[in-house]
Amino acid sequence: MAKIGDLKVWWVPQVPMKAFEYPVKTPQEGAILCDALAMYDLFQYENNIKPDYSNAGGLVVYQEEDTGWTDWCAEDGTEFEEFMQTYIEGRKNL
Repeated sequence: MAKIGDLKVWWVPQVPMKAFEYPVKTPQEGAILCDALAMYDLFQYENNIKPDYSNAGGLVVYQEEDTGWTDWCAEDGTEFEEFMQTYIEGRKNL
């Protein structure tokens, strides 16, 4: 049962299809998982495992019973995609 503040990644490896969902503890963990899933899809494509793909994914947060799961954004309003790009680029520079 989801609690307020819970986070989960959703990933669709081939649009349209049902999303794969996985709980994460932090937005940073969500960014790493989304990056890994994207790189895995690209790896499969480049190695002729799948002929093409159209993927999509993101991070959602559980707000409340009435609202349920909604797209996550940082307190400053930064959307997850921008947060993820900044975070992943920062990790590469370590």
